Amino acid sequence: MTNQYMTDTEEGLLKTYNRFPIVLDHGEGMYLYDTDGNKYLDFTAGIAVCSLGHGNQKFNQALKDQIDKLLHTSNLYYNTTCGKAAKALGGIAQMDKVFFTNSGTEAIEGALKAARKYAYEKKNGRYEFIAMEDAFHGRSMGAVSVTGHPEYREPFEPLIGGVHFAKFNDLDSVKALVSDKTCAIIMEPIQGEGGINPATQEFMEGVRKLCDENDMLLIFDEIQCGMGRSGSYFAWQQMGVKPDIMTMAKAIGNGVPVGAFAMTEKVAEHSLKPGDHGTTYGGNPFVCAAVNKVIELFEEEHLLEHVNEVAPYLTQKLEELVQECDCAVRVKGKGLIQGLEVSKPVGEVSKKALEEGLLVISAGHNVLRMIPPLIVEKEHIDEMTEKLKKALQ
Repeated sequence: MTNQYMTDTEEGLLKTYNRFPIVLDHGEGMYLYDTDGNKYLDFTAGIAVCSLGHGNQKFNQALKDQIDKLLHTSNLYYNTTCGKAAKALGGIAQMDKVFFTNSGTEAIEGALKAARKYAYEKKNGRYEFIAMEDAFHGRSMGAVSVTGHPEYREPFEPLIGGVHFAKFNDLDSVKALVSDKTCAIIMEPIQGEGGINPATQEFMEGVRKLCDENDMLLIFDEIQCGMGRSGSYFAWQQMGVKPDIMTMAKAIGNGVPVGAFAMTEKVAEHSLKPGDHGTTYGGNPFVCAAVNKVIELFEEEHLLEHVNEVAPYLTQKLEELVQECDCAVRVKGKGLIQGLEVSKPVGEVSKKALEEGLLVISAGHNVLRMIPPLIVEKEHIDEMTEKLKKALQ
């Protein structure tokens, strides 16, 4: 039957993914199970999505309750969950206004539009963006326009014009690109797909200062590194460098498709107005019930404290692998978004890890990405280390 699931998928779906040869059926906590009954330790969390782990019963019940009550109306009417979710998410993000989307990519599109509209309202003639090399912001036309991987952009050019790419963590590189046409700088506080690269304090502060001095907006993409993964709700909060606009998705819904972009009051007063932006599904009662429950459970289960407790142990065990395995080069990242740079083909290591019962994926061409559910315990890290050690041999 497993082969039939794979066959149906290959025959019915447009092939835009090279999938691992397993069919996942159900999950519990830190583990996923395939249709053949095999058990896998999950260090991917659905690509930094399932922070509460799999099968959290309190979360599941909240979704079931909302399904029985109301799934969808439209944004032409108020509902009972959206406003609460916006205030809760805006509160932990330290932002004033929130717009709910269906995905992270849509959140990026909204953030870019918000920045352009802000410049339009200010009548300052600015419309260009500075993005970062090795950045990843999504695959729609606007998002891929600010994604710093030429191989993602080139097949779809010409893209949105006026985008320039600076070197990440190189402030002089950014300064060289600033002009009287620049309306915003967009970046990830921790680059995910680009190889798990954290921004330095100096770089973050320098970019913020550049924006303040030149009437430009600062956009942070916290879609992957946000929602507790770094050890604070959002990675920028550890550095005290606040953006004007930020994007979120993935873990804010714990598997329910929801994203958001948020902004300060300063931006909101001079940006998107009725008719400028919209969404059919975004912010519907169901997804906002999910957001509300996720934030409630983060507080109830003290997940931020837990991340800060177990993250140093993950770093320690990865550093031990660097000492013990010739092909393990160095450890990157922070919190529970860490990477192990390797000198052998990363795809080969991921496949061997799968054979050992470990799900781990790549970031860039030579980094294994460690993004487990935030409920991970030290014993799971020990188990991961033993399985990965075998895969690295």
